[in-house]
Order: sequence, then C-alpha cells, then structure tokens
Amino acid sequence: MIALSDYLIVAAILFSISMAGLIINRKNVITLLMCIELMLLSVNLNFLAFSHFLGDSLGEVFVFFILTVAAAEAAIGLAIIIVLFRNRGTIDVEALNALKG
Repeated sequence: MIALSDYLIVAAILFSISMAGLIINRKNVITLLMCIELMLLSVNLNFLAFSHFLGDSLGEVFVFFILTVAAAEAAIGLAIIIVLFRNRGTIDVEALNALKG
C-alpha cells in the first residue's frame, strides 16, 4: 500500500516544479498559466490523499470546486492571451502592461 507521505512527496515535487517554472520563465504567458495549473493540481493531490487516508469525502468535494475554478481561470487566461495577441502581436509578459481598457 502506498503511504500518505509518498503522495505528499509527489505533490511537493509537482509544486516545486511549478514554482521553478514560474521563477525561470517570465516571458511566456501560456507557460505561466500552465505552471499555475500545475500548482492547483498538486494542491488537489494533497486534498485527495488526505481525504482517502482520513476516510472523509470532504477533500474530494474541495477538489471539484478547485477544478471548476481552475477551468474558469484557464478560460479567462486564454481569452486574455488572445486579446493580447490580437492587439500587440505577441504574448510576451512585458507587453501586458501596455493594455489599457
């Protein structure tokens, strides 16, 4: 049987990879959004692991709420990227401060 610490280690590795992606890559908006999604997935893995090992289904309910928020965040983020590309011709993060609405 897989122990709780194994799940937590995998979630910590996923979170660390996403933090490294955020720190290393400051140019591409799509990669930044993917790193944020990976962070949310590592948090979901923690919720599922604790939910399974504690025998409570409340963690699974939180995962569904987090997934809906992540889907909305991805849709809004991609819409912003499309507007940015149409207006500026690039998806560079430094061009984001040039948008004025």
